[in-house]
Amino acid sequence: MRLSLHTDYALRLLMFLAVKQQQASIDEIAKAYGISRNHLMKVGQRLTELGYVTARRGRGGGLTLSHSPESINVGALVRQVESTRAFVECFDPETNQCRVTGGCGLQAALSLALGDFMVRLDKYSLADLVPVPKKFLDRLSAVSLYPVSGAINDDG
Repeated sequence: MRLSLHTDYALRLLMFLAVKQQQASIDEIAKAYGISRNHLMKVGQRLTELGYVTARRGRGGGLTLSHSPESINVGALVRQVESTRAFVECFDPETNQCRVTGGCGLQAALSLALGDFMVRLDKYSLADLVPVPKKFLDRLSAVSLYPVSGAINDDG
């Protein structure tokens, strides 16, 4: 299974905000990860619509988490952001053109595997994805040309 770039960026954006523990701009997050600002803007907008982040516009604006990292369930997030309807052609009855639908076991096997994948993700919170916040920020600073600073817990 491969998650879309949109879901990957959504997880990264939320992880950044979780360790930063304060407002961060799209530019700051994009530079820290070395990823597309434009794509990240779309992700930020979607996460705002879903209620995961709060956005402040204008000068001095940015994004903050709307909920504690411990209360954000990774499985629920992935279900909301990732489209699994078209995981394979036969998953979408409206566009399915597969000639063997109903005559093979692929759809059932993949449906079960996808369900198992999501159940596993349900066991994780956003906080679990960044168990050592200081190490996370240090790694971002080490690989980017843009130093990342911000509040972190004494845990890490």
